[in-house]
Amino acid sequence: MNADTEHTRLNPASTPVTKAVVPAAGLGTRFLPATKATPKEMLPIVDKPAIQYVVEEAVAARLDDVLMITGRNKRSIEDHFDRAHELEETLEAKGEHERLKAVREPDGLAQVHYVRQGQPRGLGHAVLCAEAHVGDNPFAVLLGDDIIDDAELLRRMIEVRQQRGGSVVALMEVDPEQVSRYGCAGIEPTDEDDVVTVTDLVEKPSPEQAPSRWAIIGRYVCDPAVFPVLRRTPPGRGGEIQLTDALLELAGSGREQGGPVYGVLFRGRRYDTGDKGDYIRTVVEFACRRPDLRDELLPWLHDFVQDRYRGDAGF
Repeated sequence: MNADTEHTRLNPASTPVTKAVVPAAGLGTRFLPATKATPKEMLPIVDKPAIQYVVEEAVAARLDDVLMITGRNKRSIEDHFDRAHELEETLEAKGEHERLKAVREPDGLAQVHYVRQGQPRGLGHAVLCAEAHVGDNPFAVLLGDDIIDDAELLRRMIEVRQQRGGSVVALMEVDPEQVSRYGCAGIEPTDEDDVVTVTDLVEKPSPEQAPSRWAIIGRYVCDPAVFPVLRRTPPGRGGEIQLTDALLELAGSGREQGGPVYGVLFRGRRYDTGDKGDYIRTVVEFACRRPDLRDELLPWLHDFVQDRYRGDAGF
């Protein structure tokens, strides 16, 4: 055993986080019939698919190795992050350089790899599909239909992992009536205002059973010890293998066993593009930020809202 290997064994947090896993095998049933043939992750936020924002976030956190967990009817995701030579040649011939740049951008973002999740058996199973690619390294998990409007969150989570070891989840405070949509965490404070120790995890609890109002959103930094735990984790809520169940086991273990689990408290803006209402709000908000769209869109939106509440819009 060389000195570097011995140092890593005794100090597991010293291994840098360089790989990101993006589960994108879901069926997208909430958006049918649009997602019958188009992955929900490819639904556009104005003119860029949601999953590209997720990959850009990973790259901004210096994760240049991205593994997509895909399934049937997800080929368009692979095509999007590949070259499109015929289209590029057409745009170049027409002198449409800005569009050409936008078309080439996804291919140059990161090294993107793919593995298929044969059956939709839950997020825990999707993460387990990454084991061969990740190996004994810590890794980040970014859900493909969550957009986080803060590039610092993932970087902060990686920093906490490097300082403290274990696994790290992103936590956001939600209204009591929303806790049943998430995994919720029981937490204890640490010596840092934005970092807590996770003591309990409950998947989609009722408001009465929730350990807190702090919900796990779609960002994780996992110790590789999660893989053997996932292999022995039985199906939980909904008959699926839950990542929260595996993280709960790690939360009660020592550093040598892959624990504990920490939470980074996030108070920024998160967009759940897997929810119809939030998806529409995301498109509108992102469009209103665009210099090429806002001058035309904002006055129209103002007039539309005024007409709507005067009852003049035919609703």
